[in-house]
Amino acid sequence: MTEAQRLLDWYDRHRRHLPWRAAPGVAADPYAVWLSEIMLQQTTVAAVKAYYEKFLALWPRVEDLAAAETDDVMRAWAGLGYYSRARNLHACAKQVAADHAGLFPPTEAGLRALPGIGPYTAAAIAAIAFGERAVVVDGNVERVVTRLFAIGEPMPRAKPLVRNAMDRITPDLRAGDFAQAMMDLGATICTPRKPACALCPLNGGCAARLAQQQDMYPVKAPKAERPARAGAAFFFRRTDGAVLVRTRPPKGLLGGMTEIPGTPWSADFDLAGAMAHAPVLANWQRLPGSVEHVFTHFSLRLTIFVARHDAPAPDGTRYVGDDVLDDEALPTLMRKIVEHARSFER
Repeated sequence: MTEAQRLLDWYDRHRRHLPWRAAPGVAADPYAVWLSEIMLQQTTVAAVKAYYEKFLALWPRVEDLAAAETDDVMRAWAGLGYYSRARNLHACAKQVAADHAGLFPPTEAGLRALPGIGPYTAAAIAAIAFGERAVVVDGNVERVVTRLFAIGEPMPRAKPLVRNAMDRITPDLRAGDFAQAMMDLGATICTPRKPACALCPLNGGCAARLAQQQDMYPVKAPKAERPARAGAAFFFRRTDGAVLVRTRPPKGLLGGMTEIPGTPWSADFDLAGAMAHAPVLANWQRLPGSVEHVFTHFSLRLTIFVARHDAPAPDGTRYVGDDVLDDEALPTLMRKIVEHARSFER
């Protein structure tokens, strides 16, 4: 019996039940597969479930999502992170609705031509939603394959080797189930620490297990030190309780999201010059402590200033009632700022 058949037999008995996964014998919904795969990029299943269900309730078809307002999409995405995914998600829905009559292309090549769909996502959708033989490699699959074949090249240089190995064992039939089985195996059995090798359907031919070196794989290159940046944010309340906010530019980090006004973030931030960036003239008070957040490529520490006064909203800003502030498209960093400021008002 091949590795693929052993794994598929295991999957038929132990597959995870996920909101976007079609039941056995039921054709997968390409919209559901696409939506979940975009959300799952660099995010956990546990974090995605609620967002997926919310999106599907708001926009049950790709045409519904295409017709949605951008601000509504960003608001529904807030907190899930990597916000360029939300912008690309909306752009992709518009293109599928306008150029493909609401139907996703059934091939990897066709899917790759859509906004926000890269090699992995195209392969996953093609295999899972359309049954095309495609080589699907995510983080879980990388871990399984590097252990199965004892691939000692450090990541990410090992990626071509992993893909080639995955290509060798991907079956022509049930490629989508095979891809999902590999993902499930990595998520539940072949875990990063203390893998349950005794329960693994591939343990008989796993090179890492045979050498008792499971924990060595995948080999990772040394991490570069994450640079640090700093800045300040200005939490301003009007006397009626409304809070001053603005929308970030559509491109770049946190693009299109709602933010509390602040200074630029830099490695050489000078707190003494922060007031030059205050959005309005007011009696600003510096709060104790700071707000810290870690992005993929840098860590950030923000000093928070607060003030309460009546002032018109400067160009590019607007007031939001405190009762609806939490419904704004606030990324996690901005929610931390709001919570920090509110904690001193209680």
